[in-house]
Amino acid sequence: MAKESKAQPAKNVKDNAQPSGGLTFGRENYIILLAGVIVLALGYILMIGGGSDDVNKFNGEELFSTRRITIAPITLIIGFVIVLVGIMRKPKN
Repeated sequence: MAKESKAQPAKNVKDNAQPSGGLTFGRENYIILLAGVIVLALGYILMIGGGSDDVNKFNGEELFSTRRITIAPITLIIGFVIVLVGIMRKPKN
């Protein structure tokens, strides 16, 4: 008679699909994400304004100011980079 061999389950196989309890990100990640969102909000606040109450009046200095054309977009890019770092950073165990 032939012997039956049973397949042994693999040992030391880690299941990387599910984190071991808790949240996906660590506390530090959430702090970095919050800082990024605050910087993004600041960038959008810097872009606000430039409108005129009079439809026939155009104020180019206010609309095309350095704050709206240069500083606000740079602030937004920095904010998006901070958020990306907060997402990609591995939490410390």
